[in-house]
Amino acid sequence: MSNLTLKDIAKTLNLSITTVSKALKDYPDVSAKTKERVRAYAEEVNFTPNAYAAFLRTQESKIIGVIIPRLNHYFFSNVLKGIMKAAEEHSYMVIVLNSEESYELEQKQVDRLLRQNVDGILMSIADSTHDLEHINKITKQNIPLVFFDKYSKLSNCSSVIINDQNAAFAAVEHLIKQGKKNIAHFRGPLLPQNSIDRFLGYRKALDHYGIEYRKEWVFRCDDISSDEGYAYTQSIVEEHPEIDAIFAVADMPAIGAIKYLNEQKIEIPNQIAVMGFSNWKIANLITPGLSTINQPGELMGKKAFELFYTELQNIKKGVIAEKQIVELETDLIIRNST
Repeated sequence: MSNLTLKDIAKTLNLSITTVSKALKDYPDVSAKTKERVRAYAEEVNFTPNAYAAFLRTQESKIIGVIIPRLNHYFFSNVLKGIMKAAEEHSYMVIVLNSEESYELEQKQVDRLLRQNVDGILMSIADSTHDLEHINKITKQNIPLVFFDKYSKLSNCSSVIINDQNAAFAAVEHLIKQGKKNIAHFRGPLLPQNSIDRFLGYRKALDHYGIEYRKEWVFRCDDISSDEGYAYTQSIVEEHPEIDAIFAVADMPAIGAIKYLNEQKIEIPNQIAVMGFSNWKIANLITPGLSTINQPGELMGKKAFELFYTELQNIKKGVIAEKQIVELETDLIIRNST
């Protein structure tokens, strides 16, 4: 009986197809007695609504796609948690795909989601994304697209972000107020906006406090890894002994820095202080604990889904609404590394 349709149930119970559909969806204009009768029969025959048939009727798949740049990332796992909680409240299924920070793979993942007739796409763009043709493909099909964390200023899409410049400024300002004057920066790749903004926040803090910017004290982390942080810290100790603090674009390079400094018996923070960004769980587990910027990942995921759902309702009503930029607050978390 697995191939039963709403029409079959309606015929058996001598009801209209509309009444059966409304009863299963708990519409208030259907009596409790009729709802109970329909549900009891549906359970008896093990009826499962046909998702494709529902899509043909409503043009909604009740599926959203999410593209994240890294799977093994504490921050993005928190974002996914927020998305999935919000999606469950609206009976949405979530397809999660990984771009592995690859522009080419990101393009393929977008095409895969579009072939699944998703109702919307939430994504954090890859570090190597340099062209927005695949992004424009989504918006041209009138499918809601919401960026979170990493986004492009060149695309007219709703976004949920933090103010990376202000957060980075606060992180470097803290180091300066601790008496640090020679501050190195482990920056991220050149393309992502958040990497750019964290670098600019670093520069602004130096300028604000009258500290000279030294480009040779900026080290680029293309993989944003602990290995890069470890190697660059070794270079700092051997070639730039005057450096007394490190501000990293993310926690992993900062953790690599702490590992090297601990191995060399260099006192943290007295000789070199270390500041991260993101507040991974491990930041509070290492010794010394890593000072960092806390990003509200779960809230970011929840807000991203809410923006998508609002846009979808506007599209269904034929309403053309302005794209929204939701900016979330961050916190400076002070631990023993500073």
